[in-house]
Amino acid sequence: MPADSPSSDHRTRGQRLLAPWRRLLATWWVRQSPSRQDRLATLGPLVSVLLFLAAIISAFWYLRNEEIERETESVKRDTEIAQQQIRLRLIENQEQLVRIAREVVTRQIDAHEFSAQAQAFARDRPELTHVTWLSARRERRSSVGAAGFQADGLMSMDGKDPSMPMPNQSNAAALAFDAAKERRQPVYSPPFTDSNDLTVFQLHIPLIDRGGFAGVLIAEYNVEALLRYYVPPEVSTRHSIAVLDARDQIVSSTVTPMPGQGLRRAALLHDVPLAPALNGLVLRGQGWRTSIGLISNALFWLVLALAGLTVWMLLGTWRHMRRRTQIQNALTLETNFRRAMENSMLTGMRAMDMDTRITYVNPAFCAMTGFLESDLVGRTPPYPFWPSDRGEDNARALQQELRGRSPSGGVEVKIQRKDGSQFDARVYVSPLVDTKGKQTGWMTSMTNITEAKRVRDQLSASHERFTTVLEGLDAAVSVLSVHPPELLFANRSYRLWFGADPAGHALLAGGQLVATSRRGLDDSADEVDDYSGLPSEALTDMGSDPREVYVESLAMWFDVRARYLQWTDGRLAQMLIATDITMRRHAEAQAALQAEKAQVTSRLMTMGEMASSVAHELNQPLTAITNYCNGMVSRVRSDSIDKDALMAALEKTAKQAQRAGQIIHRIRNFVKRSEPQRQPAHAAEIVEDAVELAGIELRRRNVAIHTYVAQRLPQLMVDPILIEQVLMNLLKNAAEAIDNASLPTSRRHIELRVVPKHSVEMGGQIEFSVTDMGPGLPDEVLARMYEAFFSTKADGLGIGLGLCRSIVESHQGRIKAENLYNASLVVGCRFAFTIPVTITSEHLRHDPTHGAASSAQRTEPTTP
Repeated sequence: MPADSPSSDHRTRGQRLLAPWRRLLATWWVRQSPSRQDRLATLGPLVSVLLFLAAIISAFWYLRNEEIERETESVKRDTEIAQQQIRLRLIENQEQLVRIAREVVTRQIDAHEFSAQAQAFARDRPELTHVTWLSARRERRSSVGAAGFQADGLMSMDGKDPSMPMPNQSNAAALAFDAAKERRQPVYSPPFTDSNDLTVFQLHIPLIDRGGFAGVLIAEYNVEALLRYYVPPEVSTRHSIAVLDARDQIVSSTVTPMPGQGLRRAALLHDVPLAPALNGLVLRGQGWRTSIGLISNALFWLVLALAGLTVWMLLGTWRHMRRRTQIQNALTLETNFRRAMENSMLTGMRAMDMDTRITYVNPAFCAMTGFLESDLVGRTPPYPFWPSDRGEDNARALQQELRGRSPSGGVEVKIQRKDGSQFDARVYVSPLVDTKGKQTGWMTSMTNITEAKRVRDQLSASHERFTTVLEGLDAAVSVLSVHPPELLFANRSYRLWFGADPAGHALLAGGQLVATSRRGLDDSADEVDDYSGLPSEALTDMGSDPREVYVESLAMWFDVRARYLQWTDGRLAQMLIATDITMRRHAEAQAALQAEKAQVTSRLMTMGEMASSVAHELNQPLTAITNYCNGMVSRVRSDSIDKDALMAALEKTAKQAQRAGQIIHRIRNFVKRSEPQRQPAHAAEIVEDAVELAGIELRRRNVAIHTYVAQRLPQLMVDPILIEQVLMNLLKNAAEAIDNASLPTSRRHIELRVVPKHSVEMGGQIEFSVTDMGPGLPDEVLARMYEAFFSTKADGLGIGLGLCRSIVESHQGRIKAENLYNASLVVGCRFAFTIPVTITSEHLRHDPTHGAASSAQRTEPTTP
């Protein structure tokens, strides 16, 4: 071939284009490390084999999918053919029945002629079980069976035939009957099981006579017969055709399974509706793949086995090379790591041979002693870092270490630096053994413990000072381990009161720790968690609220504070600090007694201040009694009174005496001394008693009172006498403020309101408020009015409002006072206190501030 031929020019041009890429590839290959080149050289064949295997598998997969698509199309085509055959048959039957129904409506045929036509119609249609004519009242006019004979036993009205559309029922036949009657057009019923256990459905043809419903013609189809007679044989031989109901259950199929076995689900399915019925029945074609697939293909397995063998051999070579590379890298890393560790660690390392000659020292050892490596390697005892005055002691200690007699915690020695300074060190010696198990020398590690020793001495001194402080405390301090219960520490006060017995700790702790520990001992085999899964760290961070405990054997009260802590040996323990509060409890009891006396004194003072009003109030019924008695005496002497008039006068006298007695009884209940006693009480009753007592003073001062008590208030758990005392005090103060200011009649009234409240901070409450239209309170009085013995009255003792505040707060309530303003002018004052209760939405519904009904309001003005 000539040198200048076209093929030669084409080859030369291709080489010229590939030359730059070859140079670039060669440059990249040279830049790679030898180990990377080996890895790439191994991975190249592996990748090519995997690509070849992927191509073979893809080809097999493509061919298999092509075959599956062809089989799927065949199943779809056969299913649609079967649907078309059944559809044509159903439409033909429907048209014939519509014609017969038209003749029935136009009265061209009667029941006898209908039977004849229905017999001829059913005889040629084996898929029908019967044809029936029903009237509008669901009465059977005629019924023809599947064989074309009159069937008088069909469609009976006894309710046992599911094919009969009985009234007021919801079976399939009744639903279709009602639908045909309503729509006035043919209706197919849902499938159901007839009296012969066959799955059937019905076609209802309505009979419309002059616009009115005259009945139906019913043709009942056997689903199995539809498949048997109208699925073409060539379709049923190729694929299985089945009818499924709305629950995806097979109703009938062209393939009958073996007894006791179900039909195996096909791989290829195609569903179409059983047109034109559209009653939930589905026609399903089923096909099975006939190909052997990839798994059963011998050629595929042969190719796969050869490719796998090649891959396995390449992987083995690659793993072998990678293992050698990993071993080399690990050896390099280990060497570098050991060298870096020895150079960076703070512990001094020294190696000696069997003759105690130094063969190696690390930089930390040189930094500790101040000597260079050349100054130490090759030296024998005495070493240059031994103090001159301790040479013999150090030599003796070295010999003991070499004989293995040194303690496991190491030996403390003195080391002298090159500059002559000394420090304390701890030395550990261990044999140096080679790979064959033969001892070749000794390895010594040395740590500077000068600072640690100083800290240890300081901790020891601090512990002594801390123990001295605890021993001098007046409170009992004790520490008890949780498991087992062992008294770990007890100071002098604890030992003075309880001795060395841990029962004193358990007594102060309420006995909980002892019971828990005993339970832990009993269940130790089952590893029961005595603290509900809490780790010891969580328990040590968690404290407890202080408790007051009375120790009967000592007749003393203690304020006990407890918390869990981690003891020095790691055990979980409980620490208690119990302070003697016996004197404080006695003082509190005395203060409570004094408060009770103050309450009674305040009530007596209130009655004392109201003495003139009470006397005036009692004078009215007493005067009336006197007048009634004098009148009766005069009329009796003159013999001018009859029995009825005498009885009327005596009843009036008794009423006035009862009124005076009630006043005395209420005053006696109010001022009598009694122990504070909380009991269920109603706010309305407390308000009624307080208003009746305060009304005496209000009438004397010509002040009216209006009360409002919300309906359906919850019960209060209070001492009613004390709450009544607070209301009395507030009402009396308001009346005095109005009377002393000489206000006109329009402002001489007080409003007492009781309503439910609810807040996020305080929860449910009942609020009592007393509002007057008086001159209000100055700012300095508002700031000091609760102080003991502070009063704005010339003859006041200054204990009224302070006592009211104590009473309210003893019931966990709050009391407040505020002036009422009209712009900048004070137009009144409002005192309010709250008592906590449980408030529900039903209670708040009657609160006027929440849209309450005004029918709950009750106004009780007093007569001036």
